[in-house]
Amino acid sequence: MNLQDYEKIKAKSLILFDKANIILTEEEKKDLEVADFGLNKIEDTGLQLITYVNTDLVCAKELALLPYQTCPEHKHPKRDFDDGKEETFRCRYGTVYLYVEGEETKNRRMNPPQGDEEYYTAFNEIILQPGEQYTIYPNTLHWFKSGSEGAVVSEFSTRSTDDSDLFTDPRIKRILELK
Repeated sequence: MNLQDYEKIKAKSLILFDKANIILTEEEKKDLEVADFGLNKIEDTGLQLITYVNTDLVCAKELALLPYQTCPEHKHPKRDFDDGKEETFRCRYGTVYLYVEGEETKNRRMNPPQGDEEYYTAFNEIILQPGEQYTIYPNTLHWFKSGSEGAVVSEFSTRSTDDSDLFTDPRIKRILELK
């Protein structure tokens, strides 16, 4: 991702945080992380996030999704120090379409990004509106996508170690490479 695109995505994400009435410090705004997952199609597959705290026990983040942006399918496997990350998503703005392992929802509202369908296998649909939340247990395949307004999600979890996340798509690179 080039610096100009990075700054554009960052600005769009900050507007979403404002719409959700999420108050951020200047330092948090500066440290906003943009993840394009190495696919170079950030508007379709990506995630913007701010990490408030990440200790040995707990983590709290704000996630911003642009309209129809997808965070790709992944799971949080067993780690040396626990059974894997457990996370609760609480929708703050927009609509979040969360897909987890389980019985496939018939007539689901959203689909994986076009051309990447082979990398998505979890289709049990949970729809989150502002104020609603859902807990994802360790080692559960999941992915999520925003609706037409974009979305903001607060994530509360056990310790986050993004480098240990297992993505279904082998092309995924979790750390952003700016060009």
